[in-house]
Amino acid sequence: MATDTNKTVYPYIPNSAPKTQREMMDFVGVKDLWELYEEIPKELRYTDDLDIPPAILDEYSMSRHIDEVLGRNVSCKDSLSFLGAGCANHYIPAVVDEITTRGEFLTCYGAESWADHGKYQTFVEYNSMLAELLDTEVTSVPQYDGGQALSTAICMANRINGKPKALLPASMNPQNRRVALNYLDSVHEGTKVEPLFYAYDRKTGCADMDDLKAKLGKDVCAVVVESVNFFGVMEPNVAEIGKLAKKQKAEYIAYVDPSSLGTLEAPPKYGATIVCGDLHSLGLHLSCGNGQAGFLSTQGEERYLINYKDFLYGFCVPEVEGEYVFGNLLIDRTHYARRAKGTEFTGTGTNLWMVSAAVYMALMGPKGFADLGNTVLAHTAYARKKLSAIKNIRLPFSGANYQEIVVNFDKTGKTAAQVNKALLKKGIFGGFDLSCDFPQLGQSALYCFTEVTGKQEIDRLASCLADIVK
Repeated sequence: MATDTNKTVYPYIPNSAPKTQREMMDFVGVKDLWELYEEIPKELRYTDDLDIPPAILDEYSMSRHIDEVLGRNVSCKDSLSFLGAGCANHYIPAVVDEITTRGEFLTCYGAESWADHGKYQTFVEYNSMLAELLDTEVTSVPQYDGGQALSTAICMANRINGKPKALLPASMNPQNRRVALNYLDSVHEGTKVEPLFYAYDRKTGCADMDDLKAKLGKDVCAVVVESVNFFGVMEPNVAEIGKLAKKQKAEYIAYVDPSSLGTLEAPPKYGATIVCGDLHSLGLHLSCGNGQAGFLSTQGEERYLINYKDFLYGFCVPEVEGEYVFGNLLIDRTHYARRAKGTEFTGTGTNLWMVSAAVYMALMGPKGFADLGNTVLAHTAYARKKLSAIKNIRLPFSGANYQEIVVNFDKTGKTAAQVNKALLKKGIFGGFDLSCDFPQLGQSALYCFTEVTGKQEIDRLASCLADIVK
């Protein structure tokens, strides 16, 4: 630990030592660190010192500082939460963390299947269980999150049929929407994909089928449906949408919550050819936004296999009866083999969450997923009944709900933000404020009801809301 007049040397960042840094700069041929940023216009560079606190150089002081900062947080252990919108508070069995945090999983990074059999067998088991849950045949290692999985699914569809447009729901998760728009504009290699959005019915919250049909032409590479949709409405037209997509020879992409599939129909049953979503509900903690990982899955036709950007693991049956072998398949199609010529980049940032999802699925089994789905349905139905009875509160959509409900506060004279602030004072995290992303819904918020928010919790929410809006 040492310093000079211009530089702090951090104990955990070895290349911050002036001598080491100078050697690295000499090796790449730069005299000043700003030469590394020469592509950034000078007028966009910030050259002043950042207004940050003094460096904390010893481990104990750093640990104490972090504990003090984290101590200011209020978590779902301290408060009751009805905040969802793609990242909800679910119960995670203790054994999920016990296995995920074992040193063999927690510290291993890349390796390869021939060098790390235990980890890769876990990957294969994950693939097998998730494919069974989705009623598909192939699934890849995880994406970074659900939004990126959706984006890659659209890119796959474009590579398969070469069509230039994708049809997405206007009601989709706004975070996924932003990721997809950015991804399709700047990442995808190939025919540029133009996103089109079909409207939702303002009475039911379901897809506006007339608008969808009007926008679905022969130039559409993929039709995307969220089932359940972002508003928590179970889409009744999924089979019809699938037939319309097939007629136009477009891929049919279903974005789903995998934890709902013990109760709701598996996407291929209503015609989906590509299934994607986020693994968050399969044993991943909220983790300040970190507990997310996307999944992508299809049937086993060649046109899908060759268009995955990620590693695929599968079985082959050797000549000895009763023995099976698993391995990394078709690696030549990935950027790991093709490098700069790869269709899309992929990394290993979410491989650990594959372990959590595998443990969760193994624990739950078919009966566990059915019980989970039925419990969420029951809690959501009870919540709808209680909330709709509160004076001046309105539930704008008549469609059947699963896990999420849109609640409107226009008649109360309060904004969704004001309601959430009042709830927070009562120890409750309110719903996701929709007024920015969906201004046409007025002062509305999206409330989430999972297996951990039962009758007692819903009654408390209803009582607090009634008191706030009276």
